[in-house]
Amino acid sequence: MKNSNSVYNESTSYSFRKTFYTPCLRPVLFTCLSKIFYNFFIRQHIAAFLPGRIPISKVDHQLDEKIPFTPSWIYIYFDFVQFWVRMVSFFLHNYKRKAYSVVKEIMLSMGNLYAFAAEVYTKHLSTTKRPFYIARPIFLLIHLVDPHLMCIPSLHVMVAIHGYTKFKEISKRLGDEEKLKDQAEIMKRGALAICQAILFVKQHSINCIPAALYAMTCYTPDLFPPEEAAYFTKHLFSPPPEKKDIYKGNRVHPAYAPLTKIKEEDQEQIKNRIMTLYNQFLDEGKTSASWKDPILCFLRSFNRV
Repeated sequence: MKNSNSVYNESTSYSFRKTFYTPCLRPVLFTCLSKIFYNFFIRQHIAAFLPGRIPISKVDHQLDEKIPFTPSWIYIYFDFVQFWVRMVSFFLHNYKRKAYSVVKEIMLSMGNLYAFAAEVYTKHLSTTKRPFYIARPIFLLIHLVDPHLMCIPSLHVMVAIHGYTKFKEISKRLGDEEKLKDQAEIMKRGALAICQAILFVKQHSINCIPAALYAMTCYTPDLFPPEEAAYFTKHLFSPPPEKKDIYKGNRVHPAYAPLTKIKEEDQEQIKNRIMTLYNQFLDEGKTSASWKDPILCFLRSFNRV
């Protein structure tokens, strides 16, 4: 492995070019992209243009009011795709051909993750109250392309969790767990930041997070067991990656945003709600026919749109 800067400094365009022009990686790239676009964009837009086919529930929680709408966090929110794509670039840059097998694994698992979440979306959709804010053009893009019908479980949270847990697991498998421990920590802090961002920009409710944590425990129980879910929740609202971690050239990577202050007692209530609902899903899942049944039961408890 060569010396490397932060994984946050990796180029996402390099990842696409390298996987596209490498014959053994190209089919996996197309498989990954097709599953992502079909299970998130196409399914969601079909549901929006053909309403009534799938039930939709509003899943807001009263504790959402404790979290201020903070538009500056939109750059972290939008970073969730680049978050794991940079990881692919990092391994390709530093491990060359040795990384091909793990890159295939990352892309296939990400595509399958979207299909996994869609097992809920195809049965019951969900939405939340979000402000119509277009002072920043990037919010206009969100309103145009996102019908906002796939809130539970939150794919932003699922992708972020899978990114940091997969990075740590691959580092260990490559025999460089110690060398990459700082990078793994940055990835975890980045995942926590994305989890906060969905709340600060009002794209999700607090209820969306425990459903995503539970889904990840079901999807990769070895990577995200209940103990890791508890640790992750405990560190929610911690600082995002610092400027020194992600600084590149003369600009600051958009994954950095100023801290937003939330009262300590409000933070504890939010975290308690997340863990209570997560544990409820786990308990119900033990006797359910499918992992998704506890989430579907929860969605049916809300008012329909």
